[in-house]
Amino acid sequence: MNRTDRLYALVEDLRAISPRCRSARELAKRFEVSARTIERDIIALQESGVPIYAQPGRKGGYAIDKKMSLPPLNFTPAEAVAIAVALSRAGDQPFGRQARSALRKVVAAMPGREGELARELARRVRMVTPAAEPGAEIQPLGGEGISRAIEEALQRRRVLRIDYADAKGALTSRDVEPGVFLGGRGGFWYLVAWCRLRDDVRVFRLDRIASASVIAERCPDRPLERFSTDIPDMFVHGTMLD
Repeated sequence: MNRTDRLYALVEDLRAISPRCRSARELAKRFEVSARTIERDIIALQESGVPIYAQPGRKGGYAIDKKMSLPPLNFTPAEAVAIAVALSRAGDQPFGRQARSALRKVVAAMPGREGELARELARRVRMVTPAAEPGAEIQPLGGEGISRAIEEALQRRRVLRIDYADAKGALTSRDVEPGVFLGGRGGFWYLVAWCRLRDDVRVFRLDRIASASVIAERCPDRPLERFSTDIPDMFVHGTMLD
């Protein structure tokens, strides 16, 4: 068991027996590590805000305040990224630092594999600064199901088949390999993808995508740097989970 999984398991173990406690020796035996390692893990959890406290005495140990802990539910990678996107769009808001701290705790509590999937998906959702001028409205995300199809393709790393209208309204059908979901200036959202029709990276504005469907073919591995876009006067940054 790696350290991230062990920290999550420690919290869940203490939560399950709360308000009873377990000693460092008991926890060390359960997780097959030394008592000193358990003590370091507990300190790390306390410093991150997990409400674990020590009960003194011969029958003492570590306990968690059950009322202060998350119930035994799991956020999906997409849900964690959705929270990160909402926070990134909010900018410098009251309690913004605390909101980002709460997000880090949510991700830390996710099982190891789910947490890694969330981080990978977050790297593929990026925002442009400034995301919108003051007073600008969020623009439509395109036709029904367009955004959901892109989300699914990004999560499953699948090829997307789209019908796309250019600035003059001419419609073309093409298969694309989704790379980055990009929130842009003026409230528009874009899909940055490898276009097989043009054999190059192209940027597609969501409100110009007439239809989108996920096909079974898996996308080949392409470094994220291939999908970097050169947009003047804008700074592109990823959604942060950690």
